[in-house]
Amino acid sequence: MAKIVTMGEIMLRLSTPNNERFIQADEFDINYGGGEANVAVSLANYGHAAEFITAVPANPIGECAVAALRKYNVGTKHIVRSGERLGIYFLETGSAMRASNVVYDRAHSSISTATPDQFNFDEIFSDADWFHFTGITPAVSDGAVELTEAALKVAKAHGVTVSVDLNFRKKLWSSQKAQMVMTRLMQYVDVCIGNEEDAEKVLGFKPGNTNVTSGELELAGYVDMFNQMADRFGFRYIVSSLRESHSASDNGWSACMMDGKSREFYHSRTYRITPIVDRVGGGDSFAAGLICGLVEGKDMKEALEFAVAASALKHTIPGDFNLATRAEVDNLAGGDGSGRVQR
Repeated sequence: MAKIVTMGEIMLRLSTPNNERFIQADEFDINYGGGEANVAVSLANYGHAAEFITAVPANPIGECAVAALRKYNVGTKHIVRSGERLGIYFLETGSAMRASNVVYDRAHSSISTATPDQFNFDEIFSDADWFHFTGITPAVSDGAVELTEAALKVAKAHGVTVSVDLNFRKKLWSSQKAQMVMTRLMQYVDVCIGNEEDAEKVLGFKPGNTNVTSGELELAGYVDMFNQMADRFGFRYIVSSLRESHSASDNGWSACMMDGKSREFYHSRTYRITPIVDRVGGGDSFAAGLICGLVEGKDMKEALEFAVAASALKHTIPGDFNLATRAEVDNLAGGDGSGRVQR
């Protein structure tokens, strides 16, 4: 069992029921989630010691968010109570040709005003094996950039493996600001995860003529892009999820990965996911599956297949968290996608 630390913002999610538009909804379904929190829940679900680092307000809503993590055995002892509020996001789930829509209400949230001196990073990383963060956290505020870099410096000082999911969010910052900040943070990263938009908007790399909207994937472009990223940043692994968006309800899902040293490249099997129940958290479930595979010593191909299968299953589960069991992921990765009733 490995100790894996993730750090970011956990938010209150308010989503319209039954694919309703915002203007139709008289009520919202309540969940809690956020990129790094979703990863921690998945890893705890697979049996690892997952520790989540964040700040929440000292009020009942903040405690509800912490309780949502504890329910799934995520470590919460280093969560700080500070700041004014928990971030909120509103989700209108799309269907068929109508895209999903997210509205953020997270300005001045607790994590955006948290400072490095509130966290004992030496204690947090003293016995950690892995640290994961995403590009969402430094996008929240300049203070969160400082907090993220402080954590990364201590993690590397303790010899901890670091992964990042680039996760570009255009509603939080510009591509120019993202590249300025994230390029600097890549010096601490061992495993870089993202998709074609993340690579272009966050680091300035583009995978050839790939067009995910039309479902056209040019794998040679990813090989070239990964080679450039390995040359520039020295990543141990470079990974990209590959989503072919036929509609909001129908996606093709696979991934590719390169060993930054040997330059071996691998493309996983492809899943056709339809109908999609909830795609929010799909990338986080992928990152968690990859971390799980690598930290357990799986080779690159096995780790990637586990990650893709885990994420495919997440698309069938409502809410941010992936609650698919390890056995279910192993079965799907092994080729059993029948969906037959288990009895």
